[in-house]
Amino acid sequence: MPETTSPTAAEEDYLKTIFALSEWASAPVTSSDVAAELGVANSSVTLMVRKLVARGWVSHKKYSPIVFTDEGYQVALGVVRRHRLLETFLVRELGYSWEEVHDEADALEHAVSDLFIERLDALLGHPTEDPHGDRIPSAAGTLRASSAIRASLLDEGHPAVVERVSDANQSTLLTLSRAGIAPGAHVVVAPGRSLQTESGTVAAGVTEDVWVRPSEHEGCQALSPAADESV
Repeated sequence: MPETTSPTAAEEDYLKTIFALSEWASAPVTSSDVAAELGVANSSVTLMVRKLVARGWVSHKKYSPIVFTDEGYQVALGVVRRHRLLETFLVRELGYSWEEVHDEADALEHAVSDLFIERLDALLGHPTEDPHGDRIPSAAGTLRASSAIRASLLDEGHPAVVERVSDANQSTLLTLSRAGIAPGAHVVVAPGRSLQTESGTVAAGVTEDVWVRPSEHEGCQALSPAADESV
């Protein structure tokens, strides 16, 4: 029978990582993916995955992907909810910039209680997205669906609205900030697959870290052709 005690901090980190690797990608999550994301040895991942299997939170066979069980998915959602609400609090209430909050939230998420998180959620007005546009799971354990796609998949000249940016790299977040690329910003794919906003243009490679909702709205035509200095 699976263990029923609360997850340890290490188990929570692994569950959150597996969730993050699968949230915006269709490819199966492997032990090598988790090892690369966490910067640990494959052998360490193997040991932890065995623990998560024993807990009843994931299923995994040798050389096969790591897959959440229904219970494991709910446990992971709880960790993600805490993390994203804490990021939102740090930006809104304590003046952190969005490239600073990930590590702080990582440290805090293991220390706060469920009661604290529910009161924090109420204080913030029950936000549905964190500062990077990532969806915040509800207290009921649901996650709103998204139809956003990577900006790199847009046709050249097609307008879109930014829905989410990856928080995996601090320098990329700084680059996006300088170009005015944040959730809600209007963008267009410019020649060379770069991404243009009213504030500037970012190189094509950065578009892999931006998710957008394609728009038929012509308001994006107001972007200035002069805003062509790559960041």
